[in-house]
Amino acid sequence: MTAYLVPLMIIGVLTSAGVYLLLERSLTRMLLGLLLIGNAINLLILNTGGPSGNPPVRGRTSDDSTTIADPLAQAMILTAIVITMGVAAFVLSLAYRSYRINTIEEVSNDPEDTRVSQLSGKEDDELDDRPQPDVTRDTDLPDELDALPGYEGSR
Repeated sequence: MTAYLVPLMIIGVLTSAGVYLLLERSLTRMLLGLLLIGNAINLLILNTGGPSGNPPVRGRTSDDSTTIADPLAQAMILTAIVITMGVAAFVLSLAYRSYRINTIEEVSNDPEDTRVSQLSGKEDDELDDRPQPDVTRDTDLPDELDALPGYEGSR
């Protein structure tokens, strides 16, 4: 197997630039670093996939090649592209959320926290309007719906 020097140098440069950008504190630079590393990995998989050849379909030939191209490398690259796009979308949403939180000076109240604080501030008279459980009902005996057919109880 012959390894070409130029693709390996490109992979090394992309990986080192990606690692450098990952070490920055900015989320956008971190996103760019992840994308560079993802592209370097895709080039590495393509480089290790071997030389091009005939399509991996029975009966198809191209350019008088005797070898068949490895479809596994192409499938792995497509999978890696999808995973990289998912990670990029996630980091981009984190960056947007961080931007929205840090640029707005006043954070609004959460509606659920407001409702809970209003309920805790009410007096006992106002809380009596809520429905109360029926304490006269004996819950030890089975209800009509959860009793077994033919079961009369042993009491």
